[in-house]
Amino acid sequence: MKAVIPVAGLGTRMLPMTKAIPKEMLPIVDIPLIQYVINEVILAGIKEIILVISPGRNLIENYFGGSPDLESILEKGLKLDLLHKIRSLLPNDVKLIYAYQEEAKGLGHAILCARSYIGDEPFAVLLPDVLVNQYESNLAVDNLAFMISRYEKEQVSLVMVERVPPYLVSKYGIVDCSINNSLMPGETARIYNLIEKPDINDAPSNLAIVGRYVFSAKILSILEKIQPGVANEIQLTDAMTEFVKHETLAAYHLVGLSHDCGDKAGYVLANIHYALRHAEIAETISKNIKQFNLLV
Repeated sequence: MKAVIPVAGLGTRMLPMTKAIPKEMLPIVDIPLIQYVINEVILAGIKEIILVISPGRNLIENYFGGSPDLESILEKGLKLDLLHKIRSLLPNDVKLIYAYQEEAKGLGHAILCARSYIGDEPFAVLLPDVLVNQYESNLAVDNLAFMISRYEKEQVSLVMVERVPPYLVSKYGIVDCSINNSLMPGETARIYNLIEKPDINDAPSNLAIVGRYVFSAKILSILEKIQPGVANEIQLTDAMTEFVKHETLAAYHLVGLSHDCGDKAGYVLANIHYALRHAEIAETISKNIKQFNLLV
């Protein structure tokens, strides 16, 4: 199975810092978001990763490319730990493929830009501004690997979801499942409908789409025919609404915690979570947070 990671978005929610830096390159402590997402893909056993990027924004390509001058300086200075870190960003058996989205026409369009590399095979999609917290998940459950395994066994496409408080429902795509109120972490249930950013009074549940998908190739043929929706863009949610009329689509409830790093508050909270687990700075951060709590 291949993975598609759309990284051509404008990152408008994080302006002005995303004016020059792709949001996927924003750091969570000392590692850019895109690295965490690619690590998640590799952990799930995927060896081919398609990055859909916009022309002229080559920071991501530079990050994963070689850096002979820097490597030489680190080697001469005997900074071998750092040298190992930058040389091991991507395992040798993992292939990065770059597809280009010439114009920002929505998430659905970005996925279509990878079609020539996907072919007619099932594939995963990961949104890079969503971070699945590697510390809060049950170590016995790799969420993406579970979704892929479920697809391979039952040929059922899946969307990762988690519950959000009522005041956040209008910010996300919401699913309507057969067991809305009782779906528990690690469980799946058939999706009958999806609504993009509904008013809380119109929402069928509080199960929000997290940003991880495993699809059959049927979604691609639907995306090719779907008409532009909100903001005149090809919306993935619209395509999934049509998809459920043809094939089974299931919700998989995330085990653990996710962070919306395309949102300023979500991004800061992700940094705090990860800083408190970081070997070099956890103690300092923890002490300062305790002092801050006393002050407020």
